[in-house]
Amino acid sequence: MISREIEIVNETGLHTRPGNQFVKLAKTFESEITVRKGDREFSGKSLLKLMKIGISLGDRILITCSGEDEETALDELCRFVAALTE
Repeated sequence: MISREIEIVNETGLHTRPGNQFVKLAKTFESEITVRKGDREFSGKSLLKLMKIGISLGDRILITCSGEDEETALDELCRFVAALTE
């Protein structure tokens, strides 16, 4: 299991469109993926649960991946979040 904290730089956070893209990307990996904001943690493969967290600009989230492809999954998901600009 590996984790990385990343700051949200997208002005609208992980709202529906980028949240959906995040979930689609997460589902391409075998690893279990969780997203934590503060004391709330949900599956990174569920758009509904991800939306409940309410991830906004400036928030810091912890992405955790556990499984055979955890390193690749974490790198790709963090790269995706860092590249969001709208």
